[in-house]
Amino acid sequence: MPDWVDLLQWPAMLVTVGGVWLMASRHAGKRMAGFWLALVSNLLWIVWGWSDAAYALIVLQLSLLALNIRGVVKNHDG
Repeated sequence: MPDWVDLLQWPAMLVTVGGVWLMASRHAGKRMAGFWLALVSNLLWIVWGWSDAAYALIVLQLSLLALNIRGVVKNHDG
């Protein structure tokens, strides 16, 4: 595994925390930004999980990805 892939866990963690922070906002725009950040974090975790053969993490992130897409749609509809 290349070193850069191993380092993905740190930005993935930061993006996840930032996204969840924004999702808790009362403002629709901030919530939407939070869902988009969460989608990015899901992809980062999937890449990291694939390189580390962490298949349970990949399934979790795919499930959360679906829920975050649902959040984007529902937040957009108001």
